[in-house]
Amino acid sequence: LSQARAGIISTVEVLKVMEAFVNEPNYTVWSDLSCNLEILSTLLSHTDFYEEIQVFVKDVFSPIGERLGWDPKPGEGHLDALLRGLVLGKLGKAGHKATLEEARRRFKDHVEGKHILSADLRSPVYVTILKHGDSTTLDTMLKLHKQADMQEEKNRIERVLGAISQPELIQKVLTFALSEEVRPQDTVSVIGGVAGGSKQGRKAAWKFVRDNWEELYNRYQGGFLISRLIKV
Repeated sequence: LSQARAGIISTVEVLKVMEAFVNEPNYTVWSDLSCNLEILSTLLSHTDFYEEIQVFVKDVFSPIGERLGWDPKPGEGHLDALLRGLVLGKLGKAGHKATLEEARRRFKDHVEGKHILSADLRSPVYVTILKHGDSTTLDTMLKLHKQADMQEEKNRIERVLGAISQPELIQKVLTFALSEEVRPQDTVSVIGGVAGGSKQGRKAAWKFVRDNWEELYNRYQGGFLISRLIKV
């Protein structure tokens, strides 16, 4: 990937190498593949190839997703749980039909209190239903945020809200980022989630940061959070 980014080899060569990892069992390798594909997706989001790269993601991640399934198996380690969350989140965001349907089913049960999602499945399920959700989905997520007893759950929700796709809902998330509902130190995570969520989100987040620069700068006074905001 570094060679492709430097223009030394074709990105097609990178994709061919990635295809060779379909039977890879190791979490660290999949995490690296996921990050690299995210970079390519971001670059291609401004081109006609964006939908094709999503198909590629589904093709590469489907076999490992089917092997892992949704529920823990006896004898699994913590890396298997991490891998399951990573893979299901990747497939869900890319619009993998079976993953999206199962995520919606489990989310409904979670909200209704029938079957509470395990901690390691919450982020992938949340990001999936938001990416393909509407205003009702966002309202439900904001309600879950308000009801959450633990800060860990609030942060988990804050990080994924930016996955929502519609422009007016993206604005709602950005406004929420500066509200009293979000701790000042967590505002950057919400804005960063929007910036990383979609092409529309990146543009909206950049405009939002410029429009609210004075407030953000005064809030963080040149500390590490302002530099993190710039980076995202």
